[in-house]
Amino acid sequence: RRTMAPRRWLLLLFLAAGVLQPLAQPDSRGFISIDCGLAEEASYVDDTTTLAYVSDSGFTDAGTNYNISAEYLGFSRRGHNLRSFPDGVRNCYTLRSLVSGLKYLIRASFLYGNYDGLNRPPASFDLHIGVNFWKTVNISTWGADQGNTAVVEAIVVVPDDLLQVCLVNTGGGTPFISSLDLRPLKRTFYPQATAEQGLVMLARFNAAPVNKTGTIRYPDDPHDRLWYPWFDATIWAEISTTERVYGVGDDLFEVPWKVMQTAIVTRNASENIWFGWESLDAEPRDDDPSRPGYIAILHFAELQLLNASNGELRQFYINLNDELAYPTGFTPEHLISNAIYDTKPSRHSGYNLSINATANSTLPPILNAVEMYYVIPTTNLGTDSQDAPAAMAIKAKYGVRKNWMGDPCFPRTMAWDGLNCSYAAANPPRITSINLSSSGLNSDISSSFAHLKALQYLDLSNNNLTGSIPDALSQLPSLTVIDLSGNQLNGSIPSGLLKRIQDGSLDLRHGNNPNLCTDGNSCQLAAKRKSKLAIYVAVPVLVIMVIVSVALLVFFLRRRNQQPG
Repeated sequence: RRTMAPRRWLLLLFLAAGVLQPLAQPDSRGFISIDCGLAEEASYVDDTTTLAYVSDSGFTDAGTNYNISAEYLGFSRRGHNLRSFPDGVRNCYTLRSLVSGLKYLIRASFLYGNYDGLNRPPASFDLHIGVNFWKTVNISTWGADQGNTAVVEAIVVVPDDLLQVCLVNTGGGTPFISSLDLRPLKRTFYPQATAEQGLVMLARFNAAPVNKTGTIRYPDDPHDRLWYPWFDATIWAEISTTERVYGVGDDLFEVPWKVMQTAIVTRNASENIWFGWESLDAEPRDDDPSRPGYIAILHFAELQLLNASNGELRQFYINLNDELAYPTGFTPEHLISNAIYDTKPSRHSGYNLSINATANSTLPPILNAVEMYYVIPTTNLGTDSQDAPAAMAIKAKYGVRKNWMGDPCFPRTMAWDGLNCSYAAANPPRITSINLSSSGLNSDISSSFAHLKALQYLDLSNNNLTGSIPDALSQLPSLTVIDLSGNQLNGSIPSGLLKRIQDGSLDLRHGNNPNLCTDGNSCQLAAKRKSKLAIYVAVPVLVIMVIVSVALLVFFLRRRNQQPG
């Protein structure tokens, strides 16, 4: 059952340095569709959505691939395999080539499927979007009849051109993931999602669908949201139309018209449409800012052509916990999609939404679709925007494993081994110290160290570094100690570093580098000696070559003259 996919360290290294393989970037729609645990460089087109799914090998360099047990293979192909992360506290996927400041929908799915043969799904583990908490995934509470499946989704503003989705081991079992999707959204969509807060999906329902078992998504929804069927024939009646339902000019949600073509209604005008849910945290009092805030979005469209001259009217109130959530009676427009929604999150221990007809209404209330979210703060500051990519490039160049996953400095409890960071209030963390001593580093000294402007201490001792010492290190204003001893460096110490050493602002430790010239005069003398030696060798060789060439020329000319005419 276990498929040991080799870890292509070099592939991720190129990724971290900004070089992408074709499959490890968004497609022409801006979509990223990852089948986690799929064989390296493999891809396929999903039969239902026609979307191309790719292996996750270009997005993470950790974890182990597994196949799920045979009895669960009847589910979606994307769930046939997964990636498990038995090692490390935090393991991350890096999604690149994004648009800074744009809103994205992020969706992750988890199908346990007894992949480990233990028949014991992990109790829980956490998900982070970048440096912000997303959700605790508790597999044991999700669909035991479907192989313990979970789907989580969020809408967030991405501040940079990359995004990391991390699985965090909280001691409740080994984290794993089956698929990871990213979908761009218009900047105007879901105005409740801002740079300060994201939306985590609680539910997204398609009321009274024609197909009672199907989920509407791409291509019917160009943004590939999942609209789950929602109906109960024992409570609600259903109405539908075959005509297309259109959105208004400044549509903030663009609900698919196939979703809006159906709706639930009460069986008579005197009954209410009612549904509700409880807060994730029922302990704090109402309106406590520490309580998760919730947002509901209700979608309406009139599907019947009403005869107003005969007094037909569909009008209703929308109430939250027995208080008006919309100030007046609402009348949906014929074949036009409209939404009633919270602009700010409400905080209560429980939520009871009801839709009831006004006194003037002759028809029962209607509901075509509903979305429910709770908000998460996205205000944590990750490592400085110049320091973080520099650290990732250093990781890429040397293939550093350790715990170098996710943000280098945040949270403090998961900061990269060998790094020290400064944490100033209201400012991003800065990398102040790097210790990669005896880490098996090869190649030359990365130029990315020179981008760490707050660096004070750099220890690269006892590795196998070659090449010269970059003079750009002298431009780091806070750098006071560089330890390069025990390597294979060559050349001379750059003039900028020599000046820093001479004025006492820098301590450069360079012992046990046999090919490194540490004194300017001796380096010049050695260079002259090498130059003279080259001349002493080159001149005799050149003379011999000339003599041999002349001798060969004379030989061939004499043979030619001796041949009979």
